[in-house]
Amino acid sequence: MPFEIVRNDITNMQVDAIVNTANPKPIVGWGVDAGIHKKAGPKLLEARSKIGLIRFGDVSITPAFNLDARIVIHAVGPIWQGGNFSEEALLARCYTRALEAAKSHNCESIAFPLISAGNHGFPKPLALQIAIREISAFLMNNDMQVYLVVFGQETFRLSEKLFHSVESYIDDNYILDKTYDEYGVSDKCDVRNLELRQLSRAMEEGEYAVRSSKYLSAEVSCDDMELLPAPCAPITADLEELLSGIDAGFSETLLMLIDRTGKKDSEIYRKANVDRKLFSKIRNNPDYKPTKPTALSFAIALELNLDETQDFIARAGYTLTHSSKFDVIVEYFIVHENYNIHELNAVLFEHDQPLLCV
Repeated sequence: MPFEIVRNDITNMQVDAIVNTANPKPIVGWGVDAGIHKKAGPKLLEARSKIGLIRFGDVSITPAFNLDARIVIHAVGPIWQGGNFSEEALLARCYTRALEAAKSHNCESIAFPLISAGNHGFPKPLALQIAIREISAFLMNNDMQVYLVVFGQETFRLSEKLFHSVESYIDDNYILDKTYDEYGVSDKCDVRNLELRQLSRAMEEGEYAVRSSKYLSAEVSCDDMELLPAPCAPITADLEELLSGIDAGFSETLLMLIDRTGKKDSEIYRKANVDRKLFSKIRNNPDYKPTKPTALSFAIALELNLDETQDFIARAGYTLTHSSKFDVIVEYFIVHENYNIHELNAVLFEHDQPLLCV
């Protein structure tokens, strides 16, 4: 995926460019700065000293020396002073200038720390929002592998409002479902009626038949219900006719949905956090079977509603359920029409779930 959140020591990243949270003056600071200088060796400080002063919001470049990278991009993030001294604009400029510097040096990959969120006191949720916004905007028009490298998950809370809203949604769906699975409920008919409502759509589509239409009612006796498989097609049906009735596969459906948006392929696959090579494989192989995160990434990029998403990913053999925390979090973003895949990934990361797209 072009933009990935990873838990690692940034000094161990094997990339073309590593971004350092530098001081304005050529001295070795704390945290990321100290770690990078230690791994790179004393020549990094010598090269940094030749540059001299770097203003807040600006960047400068040196060789990477003993790091597993070609260059180090020294970015001087702002010190948080309550938000009244253009701190947000200066932090955004750090990201854009670092990305442009990497591009000008023909870098194919770059690793960022969360700039200014440590000793400079920048509020982590705001620092994360700015990082995601600026990196996302760059990747919409450029091809580069970008990593946001952190030590722990505690950084990844975009906002208290979003965090509590997602937690509430998980409580109302995933935890309730797990309670049914693991502990049972006092009235099994409550669960059975829930299952009936979930099956109603499948019944309407002919996947099941019922003895009587009364079983589609919300009030139904558990003991009375009997489901039958839907009648099969006559065995005398022509094979070619049967095959022609098969729904379009994932790849074909994806291309039709992209055409429906009127957007370029590149706009969609970049919004889906999918690289060009993977999209090319999908486009050129009608039988391509994506991973579930990849299928959902395209659903997010296409801004499908929940029903459309279920239909779309079903063509790759997947579904969203309330027995998976990953599924519930993705469903939350779809239901609330938040189609920013990088914000979604930050929340998934915080809950130790797989990211989109992989």
